[in-house]
Amino acid sequence: MSYQVKCTICRREAPSLIDYKCQKCGSPLDVKLNVTFNIGGIQTDIRGAWRYVKFFPYVKASEIVTLGEGWTPLVKFSENLYFKLENLNPTGSFKDRGSTVLISAIHKQIKASGGYIAEDSSGNAGASMAAYAARAGIKAKIYVPEGVSGPKFNQIMFYGAEVKKVAGSRSRVADEAQKTEEGKFYVGHILHPLFRDGIRSLAYEIAEQLGWEVPEKIYLPVSAGTLLLGVINGFKHLKEAGVIKDLPKIVACQTRQVSPLYQRFKGLPYHPPEKIDSIADALVSTNPPLLELMVKSLREVNGDAITVEEEEIHQAFKRLARTGIYVEPSSAVAYAAYQKQPRKEAKPRKKKTVIILTGTGLKTSIKPS
Repeated sequence: MSYQVKCTICRREAPSLIDYKCQKCGSPLDVKLNVTFNIGGIQTDIRGAWRYVKFFPYVKASEIVTLGEGWTPLVKFSENLYFKLENLNPTGSFKDRGSTVLISAIHKQIKASGGYIAEDSSGNAGASMAAYAARAGIKAKIYVPEGVSGPKFNQIMFYGAEVKKVAGSRSRVADEAQKTEEGKFYVGHILHPLFRDGIRSLAYEIAEQLGWEVPEKIYLPVSAGTLLLGVINGFKHLKEAGVIKDLPKIVACQTRQVSPLYQRFKGLPYHPPEKIDSIADALVSTNPPLLELMVKSLREVNGDAITVEEEEIHQAFKRLARTGIYVEPSSAVAYAAYQKQPRKEAKPRKKKTVIILTGTGLKTSIKPS
């Protein structure tokens, strides 16, 4: 078997690709690959994430649902610093990598049943899943927080999905989306293992675009953990195959308001605010269900975590824009964290740093001041 989808706790194998949690103990699922990465297996004629189709064995090439996602620019910003422009994916965020893999794997089964998919999201994932559902010709129902960003809400609506606003915490949005209804298949991006697994392509791309020379550090924003876990798994897959010698140091970046991973990783107590008013409105998971898995994975790769203040995010957002890179504030969190780190000495040329910029600034409601 070229892959298995197993419970992260009891190791029971999931009977269906649509499953998002263990049917025995209710714990999260994970994809275990039995396919070795090899550079010769890359379909170099494809300028997108599906150049790595051979390493997503649960997707048939003839059933791929794509909007041209992936192979986003890796822009050299200075001698040692690179920006990975995930904001240039089809729906404006890195979430398209997960959506294309998940929808490609399950759309035929959903169609055959006459059902629809359900997803809960603060905005970007909902827009992405709605777009790929539309491309696949299946119905989608997206559950969003009551205070969802206007541009993101509009984007979801224009893709033709049914949208339900839910009052209360982000956890309550997820609870509503998971309620049983006739014909509903819950495939929430946070919990579904195939969505998370789809983010692996981002690690492959960074390595390939740098000539298989892994950067010293990668800074990325973290909320629910799909980006963090997907990138870590991708680099681990490359190292296991001997394609790269060392793993990069992954730096998980969070806002001071919403920092459950940082606090747990550092062994500190976390008391989330009653109301979140951060400008980083895509990073709102105060109690992410994959928290323990995130901490474990970050420790395994000798990673680190850092938090930034609101003013630091705002300044980083403006600095990026003034250099021609317009991202949403949630993306700027990673750049703010990078700028916050002490600069001890000039780095040798080979010591590269990559900052993953996750979403487009066209989704933000912030006005220039």
